[in-house]
Amino acid sequence: MDITIHQTFLPAPDPEPSLAFYRDAVGLELLNDVGYDGMRWLTLGAPGGAGTQLVLYPPAADPGVTEEEQRTIAEMMAKGTFASLILATTDLDAAFDAIQATGAEVMQEPAQQPYGVRDCAFRDPAGNTVRIQELR
Repeated sequence: MDITIHQTFLPAPDPEPSLAFYRDAVGLELLNDVGYDGMRWLTLGAPGGAGTQLVLYPPAADPGVTEEEQRTIAEMMAKGTFASLILATTDLDAAFDAIQATGAEVMQEPAQQPYGVRDCAFRDPAGNTVRIQELR
């Protein structure tokens, strides 16, 4: 069987700041911008569109989510505990410096972790945790 991860979703209640972060700070390319019923879904990926894609979605888009659940999601996003993404690079220090220079919120500077990876962490404008691991 040949199965790959095609897309992963992160909530982004306000798409413009999230687009700026992932496009301008992280360096992903905007591949698709879809609007429907006053909401937007943004698909980003590596330049050229190869590999796994990141879809930024409006958390209120699921009609099965109650208003109470939407409030809980908003509270968790504000604390940075709802969603996360792990990216990878061969030059962690350069990636960290470039993203930090854009004014992104730093959660953790590059550090060797006891579980064997060297990484850093940022919060995206929606509150999602974005970790970047160094490939060896």
